[in-house]
Amino acid sequence: MRKANVSLTVLRKRLFAVILAITFLFCLFLGRFFYVQLIWERDLIARAVGQWTRELPVVPERGNIYDTNGELLAGNATAYTLYARANAVDNAEETARTLASLLPVDYETLVDKLNDRSSSEIVLLRHTAKETAAAVEGTGLSGIYYARDNVRVYPYGELACQVLGFSSSDGAGVTGIERRYDDYLAGTKGEILYETDLVGAEIGEVASYIPAEDGLSVTLTLDVRIQSLAEEVMARALEEHSAKAARCIVLDPSDFSVLAMVNLPSYDLNDIPRDDISTLNLLSRNAIVSDVYEPGSTFKIVTAAANIEEYLRGNPAYSPDYVFSSSRTRNVEGSVIRCWSDHKNGKHANLTLQGALNNSCNPCFVDIVLALGRETFYDYLEKFHFGSATGIDFSGEAIGMLLPEATLKNSDLARIGFGQSIAVTPLQLACAAAAAVNGGYYYAPRLVKSISSENGAVHAEFAKRLLGRTVSEETSRLLNEMLEGVVTNGSGKQAYVEGLRVAGKTGTAQKYENGKIAAGKYVSSFVGYFPADDPRYLALVIVDEPQGSYYGSTVAAPCAGEIFRGIADMINFAEGTI
Repeated sequence: MRKANVSLTVLRKRLFAVILAITFLFCLFLGRFFYVQLIWERDLIARAVGQWTRELPVVPERGNIYDTNGELLAGNATAYTLYARANAVDNAEETARTLASLLPVDYETLVDKLNDRSSSEIVLLRHTAKETAAAVEGTGLSGIYYARDNVRVYPYGELACQVLGFSSSDGAGVTGIERRYDDYLAGTKGEILYETDLVGAEIGEVASYIPAEDGLSVTLTLDVRIQSLAEEVMARALEEHSAKAARCIVLDPSDFSVLAMVNLPSYDLNDIPRDDISTLNLLSRNAIVSDVYEPGSTFKIVTAAANIEEYLRGNPAYSPDYVFSSSRTRNVEGSVIRCWSDHKNGKHANLTLQGALNNSCNPCFVDIVLALGRETFYDYLEKFHFGSATGIDFSGEAIGMLLPEATLKNSDLARIGFGQSIAVTPLQLACAAAAAVNGGYYYAPRLVKSISSENGAVHAEFAKRLLGRTVSEETSRLLNEMLEGVVTNGSGKQAYVEGLRVAGKTGTAQKYENGKIAAGKYVSSFVGYFPADDPRYLALVIVDEPQGSYYGSTVAAPCAGEIFRGIADMINFAEGTI
């Protein structure tokens, strides 16, 4: 009886194990069925379609790029791309021999491509003329076909090349606006499906047609007239001074729209040196946004603005009428800071803030920044966005180099006050100057105004964006009067334009190499604007390593004057009407 009970128990266990195994297998098959039918369905359909159809790509029109007035800066020209389906080619060697006689592709390359069975579609030649595509079609070669494509065309060649950027051979944005706004410009590819047999030969009509969606167009804030003018002026400066580089940015201080952005030397967007990567990387770099330099005396605009603002707030600072010491040197923690001019000629006698700006006297600004103190001055540097991004709608922006406040020595602070021991991007300095003279408003600089379709439908508009306040309206007013004096009576005289109220500040900075001053290497600069009482156009001009004369007053200021004169003529400016 006991043995019978044991046998029954064993039998039940075995039966349970069998039922469990069957259930497991059933669930496994059910899960697999569910996976194949519901989850893997699309992939299997795609594989089946791929085996029994041939896809002919339909390339969308890449969106155009326009300047602020609707002038075309980047467009498209129709071209054709030749493809092969290796499985459908009857004789690879004969086909390659025939194609080599019609295409700028050698026989060996074509044979290798036609024998490549790793992919269904092989690109033989991109962006060829319609006549070439028609000649290939006329041969009747099996497995060879073509599709309409686009090639990017830049009507102005080198103009604003670092801003516009370029796209790759397959139409993807690589640099500049072309890359930053590629999602809008690229569009969506379509395709035509043809029925084929097992080896890829066509056996029927079109199976399906999916149209391409053309890309959207981008309208910039750049004004091609001002861009062309600035490039012409800076090209002359580059040649006349045998300089290493010449740069310029023109802003609208009322909203920080970028009207021109110049980086020289440059290159032709219609003839991109793709085979020389190092040269291409150098010439395509937007140094206005991505490179830093020591600004020198142009930075005194920021120090002066902070000083005036603190004075108006009633904090300890030098009033605009304060007369600085006539000594041409200051000794800060053993570091001797000298003025560039000789005090014996009287330039250091009875200098107020106006005189300190006119004569670009470093010791006066040492007094100012030390009186303001590290904490207060660094608060202003933060308001003016030094050490941080400006927020421009462009990739690769540098944030500059600012010594940590906690480790700052007085000797470092003293030099920052007149534009040494700090590195900024040209964009940062231009925006800071604009925010000091426009009433104290710091906006996010912008290059793109809107995005729209070619039928005029606007998909996005980018209005000005206020990021914060720097100084008061009264501070800007007083500073504008002083900076106008720099142009009429001070170091900026060569930026003066008859009939215009031009204001600004010169700068001459020594360059450093391996931590030491590089002998004979300077950066000459000038930042200015007009009209002085209501800034509408601000320009920062930088000439890197000019030969011979190197002062900002003699090298950069005249360039700014030419640009301002050209803009005034362009807009038929008359004082009081702008």
